[in-house]
Amino acid sequence: MWRKVTELQEALEQISEIRLRMARGEVFTGYRAAPAAISGLLAIGAGILQPLVAPSPLSQPGPYLALWIGVALFSAVIGVLLLRLRPKRTDSTRLGRQTTWLAVEQFIPAMLAGGLLTLALMRYAPESLWLLPGLWQVLFSLGLFASCRMLPRGLVAVAVWFLVSGFLCFRFAAGEHAFSPWAMALPFGAGQLMAAGVLYWSLERWDGRQA
Repeated sequence: MWRKVTELQEALEQISEIRLRMARGEVFTGYRAAPAAISGLLAIGAGILQPLVAPSPLSQPGPYLALWIGVALFSAVIGVLLLRLRPKRTDSTRLGRQTTWLAVEQFIPAMLAGGLLTLALMRYAPESLWLLPGLWQVLFSLGLFASCRMLPRGLVAVAVWFLVSGFLCFRFAAGEHAFSPWAMALPFGAGQLMAAGVLYWSLERWDGRQA
């Protein structure tokens, strides 16, 4: 009796491992052009509004941080909602859920690092808050690089864009140009619109042809 139970457990574990390997070998199709494009447009809009919402970020960084963290959270909520609203024929299977989680979990360390780093600078080194735009872009780039094995290959170029733009921020968005609205609006606006183009070209244009 116990032998049969053990064999059944081993068989279930092997099936689970096979499914996990299959999920790792798939290209994740949950990321879509629409939320990426919306995120890019929100970044551009936030850059336009920043002089009104946060006119003195050097002396009062609170409104600046609230603006850009709010944009990031709102973009994430839109992405999650659209992901959950996708047709059940693709996401209701166990393999689909595993693929989704594997893709999302690649971003979690970078996003957690960004949040903790922001809190640490706010509390212990507020004079260094000007580094945040570049740091956010570098960490976002690392999240993309970590996910590239499950995403369309074209997104590697987007990851490189954020990495380069992040380091350029350290050079040019400093001193009197610290907290420039375009240090965030341009990299994230252009980068997310670029990602939307890659996602549409790699994944979604085939949906219309197959319909």
